[in-house]
Amino acid sequence: MNALKHVTFAAGLALAPADVAGAEPADWRAIANERAVIRIADAIDRAVDAQDWKLARSHFADRVTADFSSLSGQPAATIASDDLIGAWAANLKGNKTSLHLRTNHQVVIEGDAATVRSNGYAWNRMEGNGDPLWEVWGTYEHHLAHSGAGWKVDGITFRMTHERGNPWVKATPGQ
Repeated sequence: MNALKHVTFAAGLALAPADVAGAEPADWRAIANERAVIRIADAIDRAVDAQDWKLARSHFADRVTADFSSLSGQPAATIASDDLIGAWAANLKGNKTSLHLRTNHQVVIEGDAATVRSNGYAWNRMEGNGDPLWEVWGTYEHHLAHSGAGWKVDGITFRMTHERGNPWVKATPGQ
């Protein structure tokens, strides 16, 4: 069993993605932290799409700096995470569904702070007023802090690069 553990660890190191400078993480803790923060960013998307607001909220610190200004026109603000999740829940409910995807994660970890940058795509679907789809592409930046509670998101930025579809779907809450 011990040999299998070492082979598995070696395989993990060989397959671990290099950062943008081409340097490999220094040890298994660095790899574990990198994977943990990527999993959190991805898990938020899955929870939102499942409309599991309690799970989505569990990935955030009590307060979060949220910047969706390129999408909403509203300035960035530091707010209670409950308010952010509440706004998402008020919009994405009932007959309005979503799908969020992200890829090309780049992670920087410095002590108890981490930044995950990724490309993102999302669509919302809701029947009722013409074309039922609205789509958006852009980049995400999640900032996380590590504490006794583990890694928690305390900052999230989305920079829209393109959108298409029915703006009514974007702006109208589900029923």
